[in-house]
Amino acid sequence: MTTVATRRVGLSALLPYLRDHRRLLLGVAVLSLLGAGASLAQPLLTRTVLDSVSASKPVAAVVALLVGLLVVGAALEGARNYLLQRTAEGLVLGTRRRLAGHLLRLPIPEYDQRRTGDLLSRVGADTTLLRAVVTSGLFEMVTGAVMVVGAATAMILLDPLLFGVTLLGVAAGLSVALVFARRVRGLAEQAQARIGEMTSAVERAISAARTIRASRAEQRETETVTVSAEQAYAAGLRVARVQAVVGPVGTITVQGAFLLVLGFGGARVAAGAITVGDLVAFIMFLFFLVVPLGQALGAYTQLQAGLGALQRIQEVLDLPVEGATDNRATENPATGGRVVDGRGTGTGVTVRDRDGGAAGAVPQRGRGPAVTPGGAALEFDRVGFRYPGGGATVLHDVSFTVPAGTRTALVGPSGAGKSTLLALVERFYEVTAGSLRVGGMDIRDLPRDALRAQLGYVEQEAPVLAGTLRQNLMLTAPDADADRLLAALDEVNLTHLVTRTDDGLAVQV
Repeated sequence: MTTVATRRVGLSALLPYLRDHRRLLLGVAVLSLLGAGASLAQPLLTRTVLDSVSASKPVAAVVALLVGLLVVGAALEGARNYLLQRTAEGLVLGTRRRLAGHLLRLPIPEYDQRRTGDLLSRVGADTTLLRAVVTSGLFEMVTGAVMVVGAATAMILLDPLLFGVTLLGVAAGLSVALVFARRVRGLAEQAQARIGEMTSAVERAISAARTIRASRAEQRETETVTVSAEQAYAAGLRVARVQAVVGPVGTITVQGAFLLVLGFGGARVAAGAITVGDLVAFIMFLFFLVVPLGQALGAYTQLQAGLGALQRIQEVLDLPVEGATDNRATENPATGGRVVDGRGTGTGVTVRDRDGGAAGAVPQRGRGPAVTPGGAALEFDRVGFRYPGGGATVLHDVSFTVPAGTRTALVGPSGAGKSTLLALVERFYEVTAGSLRVGGMDIRDLPRDALRAQLGYVEQEAPVLAGTLRQNLMLTAPDADADRLLAALDEVNLTHLVTRTDDGLAVQV
């Protein structure tokens, strides 16, 4: 298993994920600024209304403007939230697409040593947390910052002394909440890891359901999954406990600040330092100050949880893909390629031409090795192999030649290395000693795609993918028409699969 030292990700790690959505984010930013402006204007208009009423002046125009701002602010908020949700969904989609493409290109040894369920959890649960980073995290903090700066400026202009008293109370409450909020990220990483372990346990049990049922091991496997679920539950509770502290602290901060301003501000009104309109406007600005601060605090905890998930996603994306230096795009395999047929029945494996005849393979567009009739199609020259991770050597000085136009069977007991030889031909693993040649060319000098375009590989278990018969047949040849698919079925005596129902090639397998 490849170990990649992934540095702890920060906000800058989000930028590549957000780059494709910059236009929508720009729209969100503009709407946020306009909405903040509309909100911050409301206390000033309210003060004007109160002062005008006290002075017996007409207020109809100001009230109409105030109502208009309320409506405009609500509309801007709705449009902003839609764009934000759309951006978040696009971010999740893009990340899942990128992760899926990367996972399907990892070297085979990575699948051998990593838990499938944990990888699935990173595509599912971890990417879902990124949605909250955008919707409830990053932009809530940005929007909150705009509101806080605007409200603080207005409060200083209204009454600097009252603002100073308010600031002391708010800072005391928020400092306590921040101490707890900073712990969320580490706990969220642990929780996501436990979810990955639980998913792995479920995937293991379901994939071996027949074996488990036949062995009457349902209860034992249920207990294994239950233990993983309980660990995920405990990790989730640890996150919940910290978040449960942050919320009440924010609430106390808001209510305490309100009572402080009400008491101290009332005294300022009684002393004639400020008017009732000033105090009402100050209180409204106070809520525009502390409410966004509380929301930003909650957004910070969401952001920390999202960064913990991003850390796990980045760990996978940092893994090198198979053939990073030679993995080039190639067309679909040509019909004249070589075929490696590994039936895995315990009696051996076969190497043969695709058409079973004497003609040698024609390299695909000149990218594969040419094999002349009677020449060596496949050569093992003192090949040795040891599985990655420092295990014991499983192949020692293996040498044999498969002439073109022939069939060669490798017979041996289970575990002798027959399947391993086929895996080396496909370059699922690299030989650790000696050389392996196809058409006289060392396979390590061939791009994997070009090599595999010349090979047809039938696995020991011959897995069938969920979907239709047509989709399974087109896995290697996506451009094949119906006649070619039916011909392939006829060659392996499976024509009855399309005749036993009216669905034909669309029958579900």
